[in-house]
Amino acid sequence: MKIARVRLFALRLPLLHSFETSSHRKSSLEHILVEITEADGRVGWGEIASPSEPFYGAETTATAWEVATGHLAPMLLGHEGEDPPEMEAAWGRVRGNEFAKAGFSSALWDLFARSQGIALADALGGTREEVVAGVSLGIEPSIDDLLAQVERQTAAGYPRIKLKIAPGWDIEPVRAVRSAYPDLELHVDANGAYPDEDASAAVFLALDREDLTMIEQPFAPRDFVAHARLQQRIATAVCLDESIVDLGDLRTMITLAAGRILNIKVSRMGGLTIARAAHDLAADAGVPVWCGGMHEFGIGRAANVAISSLPNFLLPSDVSGSDKYYADDIVDPAVVAVEGRVRVPRAPGIGHEVLVDTIIHDASRTFDSATMGEQARSMAARV
Repeated sequence: MKIARVRLFALRLPLLHSFETSSHRKSSLEHILVEITEADGRVGWGEIASPSEPFYGAETTATAWEVATGHLAPMLLGHEGEDPPEMEAAWGRVRGNEFAKAGFSSALWDLFARSQGIALADALGGTREEVVAGVSLGIEPSIDDLLAQVERQTAAGYPRIKLKIAPGWDIEPVRAVRSAYPDLELHVDANGAYPDEDASAAVFLALDREDLTMIEQPFAPRDFVAHARLQQRIATAVCLDESIVDLGDLRTMITLAAGRILNIKVSRMGGLTIARAAHDLAADAGVPVWCGGMHEFGIGRAANVAISSLPNFLLPSDVSGSDKYYADDIVDPAVVAVEGRVRVPRAPGIGHEVLVDTIIHDASRTFDSATMGEQARSMAARV
């Protein structure tokens, strides 16, 4: 593969239902879509699903745009390699900025799979024909509102519900959902909102009695020791999300027994290549994984479905149908869940047609390497 052109599109889609976590509420999302074109004209697509604000992590849509246009695109342009891992060496000296890298990584994998005439899932080594999907529900204005959302999603056939929690919104809403749905697969996600102190421990000890599948990311991302101490005190599995950015983090989690489940987010870890490596490392250590989401549009959602087809994705993943979040998506057909299951596409690449004309028409910002200045073009040769 030799990359001849890179285009980027910043696109905003409104959410059908606003979503609140421990840090903020959002009613729309702006993501950056990555189109890369090989010298023979073949195209691959990826999605930079970074948040707009620096609450989940340090990256934002604004920083991702600057890194993508100022560094990743110029570095990739003209780069040549046999497969995505080799191609990703183009930006090897760029530290951090995993969300930005993930969009380019997924585009390379889509391009590679299309060039081989195979589905992305097959290119990654997937083994499943369908993926079990779960739904993530945000903090609602009231417990009655939350129960209404749970009812809506369980009626749609989703077998697992994840509840966002935060100090002051934790034990009571979880108990209400568990009481109404005693057999529902249920887990909670704190997004690192709790301090490592006795009051927090009391909350998680109470939640430990609610028959949860997992308690996800209770403490700050770098506090592996606090997670390890909590895991020793509770029977419920601790799951790490924001803590695991690279394979070194995953080795620390395993060594310290800081959790028993891993949430693999393609965006958080910098792309499909490292996500696959994390899957393999976790499998070797006996740690089951699932695929978390960032409310991806259809391009990123399709990549998540593909990685979720790998054998150690043993828990329902956040790959619910596009219609849960968006009235109109940017791929055809949209990602669809039937009774809580999503079929793994068998067509080449991500297996969906990208609605390019819609993207071009609705994009708020665009970048095209074909109009890039000579100074930017020379960046790939810099050390």
